[in-house]
Amino acid sequence: MNKPDHAAEARALLGMPRGSLGSLAEREGKLYPFVSLVLPALSADGEIILLLSDLSDHAKNLQRDPRASLLMDGTLELKEPLTGPRLTLVGEVSVSPDQKGDRERYLKAHPEAEMYAGFGDFRFYRFRFFEGLFVAGFGRIFRLKPEELKE
Repeated sequence: MNKPDHAAEARALLGMPRGSLGSLAEREGKLYPFVSLVLPALSADGEIILLLSDLSDHAKNLQRDPRASLLMDGTLELKEPLTGPRLTLVGEVSVSPDQKGDRERYLKAHPEAEMYAGFGDFRFYRFRFFEGLFVAGFGRIFRLKPEELKE
């Protein structure tokens, strides 16, 4: 019997068309979790590309403090979501140094974004993660390193 490849299962979630991005919002001198819906795409080197408006709260949060988390949820079609796969990534987000290359790759994954990708307040960002927590289903939890997710 073959042993399940948890890293391969987790890598499959990196291709999900949507995710939940957590950043840190500052309110009255305190930091609070702030979660936004994002449409991620994968870069050639396995990092996550995000298209964000600099006018958005999450982009402003990330410009102030780049620490972030990204949840890729593979449970959306399940009747019992806690039995399904999900991947939480922890890392930092910064403006991409390759705006042209990331634009091409991102629009290949999300062609509908073409209409707003050229707006002056939108830029491509890179989410560089240093840890992944893969929940393969209820009680099946695995902590993964970036190299395991980028193979």
